Amino acid sequence: MPGKGSGRGFAVVPEELNALVRTMGEVADAVSELAASADRLGRRSPLLGTAPPALALADRLRATAGLAGLTGELGAADTELRDYHRSLVSALAGYVDVDRTLSSTIDATSATLGTATNVVGGLLG
Repeated sequence: MPGKGSGRGFAVVPEELNALVRTMGEVADAVSELAASADRLGRRSPLLGTAPPALALADRLRATAGLAGLTGELGAADTELRDYHRSLVSALAGYVDVDRTLSSTIDATSATLGTATNVVGGLLG
C-alpha cells in the first residue's frame, strides 16, 4: 500500500502481514488435513464387488487417491505451502528486527543531535 504522506514507496504494516502469515498457516493446516484424508481414502478398498472389472476399477480408484494421485498432489502442495510460510515468517521477523534497530538508531541519533544543538547554541549564545 502506498505510504501516507510520503508521496512514494510503500508502507509495511507488520500487524497486517502477521495476520496474512497466520492465515497462510491455517491454509497449510487445512491442506495437510486434506492430504491425510486422501491418504486414508487411498488405503481403503472400495466395495465394488469381486468381478474382474470391479477389482480393476477399485485398483484404479486407490491409485488415483494414493501417492501417485490426489495424496501425492496434496502432499506436494502442503510441502510448498509450509516452505513458503516458513520463508514469510523468517522475512517478516527479519524486517521487524531491522525496523526496530533502525528506529532505535534514529532515536539515538536524534537525541545526540538535539544535545549537540543545545551545546553549540550555548557556546554561541
